[in-house]
Amino acid sequence: MEFLELPLELLSDILSHLAKPQHIAAACRVNKSFYEFGTPRLYERASIYSWHKRAKTTVVSLFNTLAHYPHLAKYILKLEIRDFPKSMATDDLDALVLSGLKNCVNLKSCTWTRDGALNSAILSVLQASNTLAELEINGHSDGHYDARILADFSHLRNLTLICKMSPLVTDNVLEALAPGLMHLEQFSITGCPRVSHLGIWAVVSQNSTGLRALGLEGLSQRFNLAALAALCAEGPALASLTSLTLSVHTEAWLTSVSVLLAGAPLEVFQIYATSAFVQTTAMEAFWRNLVTAHGPRLTRFSVHRMLVSLPTIEDVCMRCPALTQLFVVVDPGALGPLAGCLSRARRLATVHVNFQYRPTDDWLAGEAPSVLKAPEALAIVRRCPETIALFGCNARVWQVERQIRRNEDGELVAERFLAKYDSPDIPEQFLVVRT
Repeated sequence: MEFLELPLELLSDILSHLAKPQHIAAACRVNKSFYEFGTPRLYERASIYSWHKRAKTTVVSLFNTLAHYPHLAKYILKLEIRDFPKSMATDDLDALVLSGLKNCVNLKSCTWTRDGALNSAILSVLQASNTLAELEINGHSDGHYDARILADFSHLRNLTLICKMSPLVTDNVLEALAPGLMHLEQFSITGCPRVSHLGIWAVVSQNSTGLRALGLEGLSQRFNLAALAALCAEGPALASLTSLTLSVHTEAWLTSVSVLLAGAPLEVFQIYATSAFVQTTAMEAFWRNLVTAHGPRLTRFSVHRMLVSLPTIEDVCMRCPALTQLFVVVDPGALGPLAGCLSRARRLATVHVNFQYRPTDDWLAGEAPSVLKAPEALAIVRRCPETIALFGCNARVWQVERQIRRNEDGELVAERFLAKYDSPDIPEQFLVVRT
């Protein structure tokens, strides 16, 4: 069968393997059939980050397209605005943005995190959408929007507030919003120093759906995790919780984490320290108890800014059969033994290792240590299960590719090698810690 004889319905699956927008755009220019199948995929996600070249002018071009070509805007499912030309703000640009958003009639997810770029008019358009289920915004409104509008987003399933240490989001604000957020499945709040356990409890306690994911990062120093855990333990508030992302201040918080998760069907565990943690017997016991209670279900074990011992990593790999993602902090001299620990896992797809250095390390007095080289990384990857797809160390991330060749016995085998990470998505390990 020649290529032209393939059923057109297969084009959608073929194009799904193209990760970069420029490649999809090139495919759309092949012929009419490729255009019809490729255009929805090309426009299903529009993302603008601050490090993109000409990001601010691209914002204007994007909304010009969405405003004047509604047949293209209807394909937008996910919109990410992480940069915005505030210095270019005019009534014409505001009108263009609002018009473009109104044409995104199938929008499911919106991220708008640039300081001072979000206003009440934009929120009102988003609130009127019948399809929007996920919203991630900057809680530092800078006076441009009224946070009480969020109370009208009764159809939201996921809400993320990134406050960037703004004092504008408080316990009182969350208490006012809570009745309108009763159907949330995911709630995440980051960098809000005026939010304590009381504000979080207001949202959690009024939820009628059952939160499945909760993120509490960089909140008030008055945040009493033990008190929140005690309140949640009195009822089924977190009975459906499968994912927890949490920043902890002291080792004493670990006991409260165990209480908080006691009745939860946990699958994703992400934690990081706000200050230096030293490995202790109590910490080792916490990791063991966590694996004992939740190991059979855990798919992600992610620890940042806290050194994790090799025995703990091995225990996680051995007793978490569903584990697919592992993010840990290790001593730079432990990479050899680490490979042996990773070999005990069954389904690992993503591994990311960060180094923790001691004050006695020589590099602190001179040159910084070199980044893990690809051959060293590959040696570790080849000890991982066959399911491994991504491997990273510090600021480097590689895709794990496979090449089929014949071995000495003439058998076909898949040999792993490392390739440049080429997905348009930011690797998850760089999104965990945002404050």
